[in-house]
Amino acid sequence: MTGSVLGHSTVLLNLRGLIVLTDPVFSRRVGLGIPPFILGPKRHYAPALAAKELPAPHVIVLSHAHFDHLDVWSLRRFSRQTPIVTADATGDILRRHGFRRIHELGWGQSVEVVTEAGPVRVTALEVAHWGARLMRDVHRGYNGYLIERDGCRVCFAGDTAYTPAFQRLRDPGRPLDLMLMPIGAYDPWIHAHCSPEQAVAMTRQSGARALVPIHHLTFKLSSEPMHEPAERLRAALAEQPPALLASDLGETFRVPLG
Repeated sequence: MTGSVLGHSTVLLNLRGLIVLTDPVFSRRVGLGIPPFILGPKRHYAPALAAKELPAPHVIVLSHAHFDHLDVWSLRRFSRQTPIVTADATGDILRRHGFRRIHELGWGQSVEVVTEAGPVRVTALEVAHWGARLMRDVHRGYNGYLIERDGCRVCFAGDTAYTPAFQRLRDPGRPLDLMLMPIGAYDPWIHAHCSPEQAVAMTRQSGARALVPIHHLTFKLSSEPMHEPAERLRAALAEQPPALLASDLGETFRVPLG
């Protein structure tokens, strides 16, 4: 299993030849409006790769409807036939832009997506966040995901504050190969975004053997310095498990499978 950290929560995963793309965001700004007139945060760093430079994803996984995770202008760069797994009550946003192969999941629900590269199983996980895109659409869901394919087990945590829910993934017989865990935007939003130390704690509770941090080094969403989350993460690991496979934008990584 290999992967590339493209920026914010966008990660390209190659699961034995099946390409999964998480929360694809390639736009210069995210928020309300139509490019180039977007009201919202501006990128501090360009994506490590442009959408046109990527292999066509077999599956796109979306954690929730916030603009920095579900960016329709980035999604429109991919085929409308691409299967998308998304949170409950978010498919309407995608259908308005022509996507039809949409799987909406609530916590605990699973779907097996059959692709030309083979099947992949995706299960929605409980996280501590919220899903409203605007002020009043509080009915929208928000998920992490367990992604399983031919012996590979990856948890994409999406966006979350600290929660003990990831302990449910712990399985000594089939440990997680990789955790994609957010580490930024915690100051002062600790009620919605975990700190780097909490990210490490949740990863250890899940039993994951390796960690790649997401949700940092791209958009200025909070008060902490841009490079602080990765620095605190490295200090929290202190050469103890899990293995840190990548901590910077643009890094590629290989996950040794058990």
